[in-house]
Amino acid sequence: MSTIANDTLLRALLREPTAYTPVWLMRQAGRYLPEYNATRARAGSFLGLATDPGLATEVTLQPLERYALDAAILFSDILTVPDAMGLGLRFAPGEGPRFEHALRTEAQIRALRAPDLERLRYVFDAVSQIRRALTRDGVQRVPLIGFAGSPWTLACYMVEGQGSDDWRQTKTLMYSRPDLMHHILGVNAEAVAAYLNAQVESGAQALMLFDSWGGALADGAFQEFSLQYSRRVLQALRREHDGRRVPLILFTKGGGGWLREMSDSGADALGVDWTVNLGAARSLVGERVALQGNLDPSVLFAPPDSIAAQARAVLDAFGTIAPGQRAGHVFNLGHGISQFTPPEHVQVLVDTVHQHSRKLREPGR
Repeated sequence: MSTIANDTLLRALLREPTAYTPVWLMRQAGRYLPEYNATRARAGSFLGLATDPGLATEVTLQPLERYALDAAILFSDILTVPDAMGLGLRFAPGEGPRFEHALRTEAQIRALRAPDLERLRYVFDAVSQIRRALTRDGVQRVPLIGFAGSPWTLACYMVEGQGSDDWRQTKTLMYSRPDLMHHILGVNAEAVAAYLNAQVESGAQALMLFDSWGGALADGAFQEFSLQYSRRVLQALRREHDGRRVPLILFTKGGGGWLREMSDSGADALGVDWTVNLGAARSLVGERVALQGNLDPSVLFAPPDSIAAQARAVLDAFGTIAPGQRAGHVFNLGHGISQFTPPEHVQVLVDTVHQHSRKLREPGR
């Protein structure tokens, strides 16, 4: 088993006692950091950056040099898997990701297969390089989180060919030809499970499944087309590697109404967005899972005093944690950090979370 100097995140995700609440940020290596922008400029494009293991390692480590974050997260993109299926991913300037071969015909959908993982070798090489870069004299600084998009979220992009406000093409297919949508989702679940297991083999020590668009579904449709396939992925994942448990996080943006059902998905922790009260969520899921979240990312545009107050409010909402209690809270934003966030404001957030969460564990509180 490898030695990790700070394994607070892993212990919190497994609801083991911790001295404070660990914090990391979705999209923590991103455009709000000037050093990231400099590296991306050297790469020439987002895909040039994401597909170069050395550069991906560089930007993964950048936020850890600035802030006392409790985890590194692999720098990559959720759309690498459908790209490896032959859909032709590209990033148009100012337009976000697009697929050249969106799934619009029955023939295309029936021909869809899980990709050869060798087409994603650059991701696994990046995971291995990041692990090595995090380790000095046999001791690793913090854990490394790997991730993938959920089968439903990937299907949204694969059918639309790009992002959408209403996912019209995707929902039309889902309601008119559910058999074809289930075929896409089944292939995606197989591919995502294999992809995440390969990340673990390469060195990822926790995994997160991003169900970014599950919240766009109606009740009933969510369970059939999103949660069912997220559960299939989670139950196919390796739960232990290198003598250590690999915690699994499921995050459905807009999924607050389904937390009880999600807590039986096989995940060790559930991410929640800022529309959910953490205390209420904690009561709802009970002892089944840890919780991750859930500051509104826009809070980071506010003055430092306001950021600190709002961070304390999130911690207070989760509730007091007695020394030795198996509470299970990981602080995060309710979604990815904005590119317009002042970097110095992140420092305020990280410091506040560490300081205030220690106070909440003081005897007698």
